Amino acid sequence: MAKTTNTSFDPSAMFSPASFDPSAMFAPFKMPGFDIDALIALQRRNLEAFSTANKLAADGVKALATRQAEMTSVVVDDVFAAMRDMFSAQDPQEGASKQVELTKAVYAKSLSNMRELSELATKSNTEAFEVLSKRAVEGLDEFKSLAKTA
Repeated sequence: MAKTTNTSFDPSAMFSPASFDPSAMFAPFKMPGFDIDALIALQRRNLEAFSTANKLAADGVKALATRQAEMTSVVVDDVFAAMRDMFSAQDPQEGASKQVELTKAVYAKSLSNMRELSELATKSNTEAFEVLSKRAVEGLDEFKSLAKTA
């Protein structure tokens, strides 16, 4: 005679959109003393930290692109103004001198702009990394306390 077992696990109820409960997926595998709700809360906080870090990174990219566009606009305006001055010179030596000054000024401004953009990128990356680093430490501490209570 075949033995039948009655289990209360119903996968169709677990994935019902109206009453989705992630902890229900783990109900048949419940370990004594292990708080699955606390583990889910821990993972939720991890996801929130990743979301915050991604927002910081996206905001940093946006600020970087905006600043780069502003810099490009200023450089183009400066170059056209300098070229007008250079070509308006009556003396070829004066024109050549102005061209050298223009080249030096553009080079110095380009280095300054690159430095500023690099600092913006570093700041953005540091902020995002700090969020993730802080959450990693908190998450490990939380997991350690979960393991102690299990």
